[in-house]
Amino acid sequence: MSELSLSFACWDYDRTKALREGRVRPEGIDLTQLTLPVEETFYRQLRHREFDVSEMSLSSYLLTLEEPEPPFVALPVFPSRFFRHQSIYVNARSGIEEPGDLIGKRVGVPEYQMTAAVWQRGILAEHHGVPVDAVTYWTGGLEQGGREEKLPLDLPERIRVRPIPRERNLSEMLAAGELDALYSAAQPSCFGREPGVGHLFPDFRRVEQDYFRRTGIFPIMHTVVVRRGLYERHPWIARSLYKAFEESLRLAYEELLHRNALKVMLPWLHDHVRETLDVLGEDYWAYGLERNRHVLDRFAAYSHEQGLAKRRWAPEQVVLGQASDGFRL
Repeated sequence: MSELSLSFACWDYDRTKALREGRVRPEGIDLTQLTLPVEETFYRQLRHREFDVSEMSLSSYLLTLEEPEPPFVALPVFPSRFFRHQSIYVNARSGIEEPGDLIGKRVGVPEYQMTAAVWQRGILAEHHGVPVDAVTYWTGGLEQGGREEKLPLDLPERIRVRPIPRERNLSEMLAAGELDALYSAAQPSCFGREPGVGHLFPDFRRVEQDYFRRTGIFPIMHTVVVRRGLYERHPWIARSLYKAFEESLRLAYEELLHRNALKVMLPWLHDHVRETLDVLGEDYWAYGLERNRHVLDRFAAYSHEQGLAKRRWAPEQVVLGQASDGFRL
């Protein structure tokens, strides 16, 4: 029997490198990987369903579950994780010295539904006393004008979301003081160039480590989705793909721990790896449903509380648990 040929769109990650190079091959599948920036992958997959398998924003994927005919199923594979305290920026002229000072302010965000912003709003509300509806959100391109939400939103009236002018961008508006703060994934170009723009949490590394110690959460940003019709015709591909992603992740761990020569141009890489393992544990980038149940549950709660998801999805409704359910000898 010939292998099933599938396309796979994903960014250039160390944890998918072995798949990209062909050192790991999913059983029964000929996988053609397209290495694309994440925003391009999301846009093309959400708007045009171009790929058989793709990296996908966790927030966007959750919203597709509420479509009359949900287009995707998600594997419990998470190619992107990120602590997001560090990517909240403020203009010092707005008098924001601590999270509570955000209340009543103008906050820029590229898209209200983007995963990074869902985590940031949720963390600020749950841990720092900044209710989601305590600010006004202004949406648009971080560096270019004309960005719009990739998915239509139906938000409650208490959530105030406004588009910025199409010819403007969030970075320049933050620098000019027209926005007081920015919830982002990427760093705005005004940071480091405009002296008044800084981090809400200047000591973000300590804050993020403390957050993990208290919650056990290393926030998931992206998952991997499969076109639902494809999965329904060939349900075996979920487990086959999951096993390949797991093996590629294992090889990435090995490369990080390789000590004979530096594979990454960071002279103190091994000290950084040791610190990461001391804080987060040996299996900190775990795949699978059960090992990430608490993270998926918290994100689903945030999405619902912020007026995005109309229901609070259970973790086993978000990702295919069967993909990570392997036998034991």
